[in-house]
Amino acid sequence: MRRLGAVLLGLVLLASGCAAGPGTAEPAKPRKKPNFIFVLADDLDDTLMPYMPKTARDITAQGVTLNRYYVNLSWCCPSRASTLRGQYAHNTGVWSNNPPNGGFVEFYKRGEEKDTLATWLAKAGYRSGLFGKYLNGYPEQVPSLPLTRVPPGWDTWVAPVAGHPFQGFDYTLNVNGSLVHRRPSPKTYLTDVLSQYARQFVTAADKRPFFAYIAPVTPHPPAVPAPRHAKLYPGLKAPRTPAYDAPPAGKPTEVRRLPPLTSGEERRWDTLFRHRAQSMRAIDDMVDALVTALRSAGRLDDTYIVVTSDNGFHIGDYRMPPGKNTGYEGDIRVPFVVRGPGVPAGRTVSALAGNTDIAPTLLDLAGARRPPIVDGRSLRPLLSGRRPSGWRSAFLLEHGTARGTHPSARYDLPGKPPDSYTSKTRTQFYLPVFTGLRTDRYLYLDYATGERELYDMERDPYQLHNLAAADPAEVERLTTWIGRLSDCAAASCRTAEARPPER
Repeated sequence: MRRLGAVLLGLVLLASGCAAGPGTAEPAKPRKKPNFIFVLADDLDDTLMPYMPKTARDITAQGVTLNRYYVNLSWCCPSRASTLRGQYAHNTGVWSNNPPNGGFVEFYKRGEEKDTLATWLAKAGYRSGLFGKYLNGYPEQVPSLPLTRVPPGWDTWVAPVAGHPFQGFDYTLNVNGSLVHRRPSPKTYLTDVLSQYARQFVTAADKRPFFAYIAPVTPHPPAVPAPRHAKLYPGLKAPRTPAYDAPPAGKPTEVRRLPPLTSGEERRWDTLFRHRAQSMRAIDDMVDALVTALRSAGRLDDTYIVVTSDNGFHIGDYRMPPGKNTGYEGDIRVPFVVRGPGVPAGRTVSALAGNTDIAPTLLDLAGARRPPIVDGRSLRPLLSGRRPSGWRSAFLLEHGTARGTHPSARYDLPGKPPDSYTSKTRTQFYLPVFTGLRTDRYLYLDYATGERELYDMERDPYQLHNLAAADPAEVERLTTWIGRLSDCAAASCRTAEARPPER
């Protein structure tokens, strides 16, 4: 039985400034500062969670699931920047994976490395370690920086900087300022190596509380599995949901132009899905190994463990090629499970949460102040297993700047997709810049082209029936709400999220 801590909190102020409702209790603060393990997978969506049985046993069954956890911008680097800073993309300024308005270089030149979750926790007495992917383009997008550079705030640093990390083998790591090359062998599969370094970190003979940020590069395509998992799930196919190969009526022009899927595409994309499922098993093993190591070290009861993703992923939805850069539910909603001191077992909470909330949540649990730049709110009220009154009613979605200063994002597999997965008819597919909202009931997307999508997620969870033309009053209300959020900062974001406009 996990220790619940000594001090039970009653009513507390929410991050939005509203008081928690009657009967709302929060996880008790441990006697000492808790530890944190934050596992951030790359392109993990809900369809892959069934292939993580150990995580289901060790984390999901022992803690809380947030089943409405969203990312503000469904793309690797922008999402990770928001996670590290607790800000929406319009405040981080990181809009894509590459310059001129994104990537590590944008994060670096804006000086944002000096104020991240790692530096804030360091001031609170924590030792922090990063194991895996940092930000896209680190460090090569800034030629003046050496491959051995370690960003501020990190006591331990293990990050791939060269070679072929997305292939799982034959890569070079920056290990605390020294370059370590790992040649291909069954013992050098990247997820396993990161797991080994992380276990050493969380069991080290150091009395300071720790923050372990563990970011494997799977199941990002090409999703190479560990050799021991390469034969799992023979015949597994991508889920045939109602959205799969669905006629894209009501979608933006670029989506409506897509032809039905071919049998060859379906075979290739089924192979991709199978590889993604296989690659998750090494992350599953890593989570299990970390739990075992913490238990042996006597630290499990003092540690919060989170498993989530930088963005979702889709395969074949509305005839689109595999990818993640849309505002549809499969891309913006990602798994989130957490266990830790005072967190009840086996609960699911449906309150809106997002990646802007990670930094303020961990700081709150650590007893540290939320920096004034943070847009998000602490999720600690939700860790009781309940939704408090006065919680946010909307979460902002962004993709490129609404003013059109950022080019439309390429929408397919990142970079040049392997021919084995993507046919030539779909490689040149762009989705227009958009802003949007996910509310408790609706998903709304407002494109720079003037096209709009509105879905009633209670009645139409697969976004097949666009209501924008049929409900102009709701479109007007949500457009007004976006206007309040698209330029918000810090406390004004939390206020705007919780105050819907009148209809």
